[in-house]
Amino acid sequence: MKSTGSSGLTRRALLGAFAATAVAAAPTYSNAFGLLRGAGDIRRIKMYSGRTGESIHTIYWVEGEYIKEALEEVNYFMRDWRNDMTYGMDARTVDIMSAAHSLLDVSEPYMLLSGYRSPETNAMLRSRSSGVARNSLHMKGQAADLRLESRTVDQIARAAIACSAGGVGRYSSSNFVHMDCGTVRSWGR
Repeated sequence: MKSTGSSGLTRRALLGAFAATAVAAAPTYSNAFGLLRGAGDIRRIKMYSGRTGESIHTIYWVEGEYIKEALEEVNYFMRDWRNDMTYGMDARTVDIMSAAHSLLDVSEPYMLLSGYRSPETNAMLRSRSSGVARNSLHMKGQAADLRLESRTVDQIARAAIACSAGGVGRYSSSNFVHMDCGTVRSWGR
């Protein structure tokens, strides 16, 4: 699929986003793409949940330090909404989500479809769909399924892939992108 100027994310726009945002929300662990590593003074995350009606817009990293209270808010927000179980989300996943959001140059929040999943929820979803992994990274707090109304699945996935910092799955028929802090890989269409 070829990008056009009206699609929202051309190569030029992607490079411009790198320069314009100074990559303020970037992964900082060793597998991160060199231009992203250690950049920026703050990182923020902005999401809402259609399932719970909740929203979050918080700065969770300032001057090289994660803010514990902000990450606790993220953990609660990304809980398994089916049984209200919380889990410590891996900050690397939040970093990838934040960096991709910044690259997309949008003000709208992500819609969170799935963050942490308890083993019971994962088993239930797996019984209904072949697309749910038995050992899903969602159960380790290392994955999120996200959507943006103003961007296509392909645009969101390309921004996440540009971070070179984890797994990115395209689920076009369900209109969402999976992001995780596991091995760098991508799948779907």
